[in-house]
Parts: sequence; C-alpha cells; structure tokens
Amino acid sequence: MRHHRFLALAVTTMLATSGTATALTLTSASFPPGGEIPTKQTCEGGDVSPALAWSAVPDGTRSLALVVDDPDAPDPKAPRTTWVHWVVYAIPPSASGLAEGADTAALPPGARRGTNDFKRVGYGGPCPPVGRHRYVHKLYALDAALPDLGAATKADLEKAMAGHVLAETQLVGTYAKHAAAKR
Repeated sequence: MRHHRFLALAVTTMLATSGTATALTLTSASFPPGGEIPTKQTCEGGDVSPALAWSAVPDGTRSLALVVDDPDAPDPKAPRTTWVHWVVYAIPPSASGLAEGADTAALPPGARRGTNDFKRVGYGGPCPPVGRHRYVHKLYALDAALPDLGAATKADLEKAMAGHVLAETQLVGTYAKHAAAKR
C-alpha cells in the first residue's frame, strides 16, 4: 500500500568500518522524525534552515555533506521530480551539527553552500504547491575532503562523492502549506 512508504521516515544506513558497525545518525531539534517542519523554516515563514545534529561519524571520515530534497514535487499524488532545497559540503568531520539558521549565520569553518533548485546558493525552505510533501535530509560521511566545487548542485556533489561514501543517514520532515496560504 502506498501509505507505507511514508512510514519509513528516518533511515540509518549501517556500514562496517574497521570491523565494527557504525550507525551514523541525524536528528533535528526543529522537528521530530516524520514530523512537521516548523513554518519559520519554510517559504511561509523566514526560510530559516533547521537545527541538525549528528552522531557516530565513522572513523576515517574526512568530510561530511548534506542534501535536502523533496521527492514529492510537484504533487505527492503524482510526483514528477525531486526538488533540491539545500546542498552543503566540505563540512568538517569534527562538526556535530548545524545550528538553526546556520545557512545564513555561521556554517562550520570550511563548509561550503551549493545551489538549490530555486537557483539560489544556500537554503530554500519547503514551499509545496499542493499537498503534504516529504523533505529528506541526507547526511553523508566521506573518506575524502572534497575540493572546492563552487556553488555545486546536487548532481555536482553526487559526482564528486562517488566512491567516497563511508556512511549515510536520512531524516525526513513533512510540510503542507497552511489553508490561508493556498489561495
């Protein structure tokens, strides 16, 4: 049944590293797994990037990368594309998260912002045209420090990460525009 795919909201990939299992995890103080993303983090609010925290970064990680996208665009009943909301790469492995609003305030030293599908560098919050969409926050632990890719797109980042992913994890939040804003 179709609704079961919506129940798989937080996924952690387990990978063997040096003979031990490592579970990279991603959480948010802004919203619970599968929960609604606050309005202030959407186009109806301040478009403020969410607070994110991670743990169990595997040994050998040289950098982290984050992609946030919406696989339900433009309509969850008939998705046609995956819309990219945020690309961040070259996050130092010593970082344990991003503070709320980090996209415009202070990313960890060395971290770089990429281009989203709004054709802007940085964070573009949820702004679904219809229905409740899922926003998948994907964190990657890489065995390489990526070069400066400039304002990389998701495709640019995926190409640079190929063969370098030690572990990955996901956190999913949802959002639907409020009734008053749907006019």
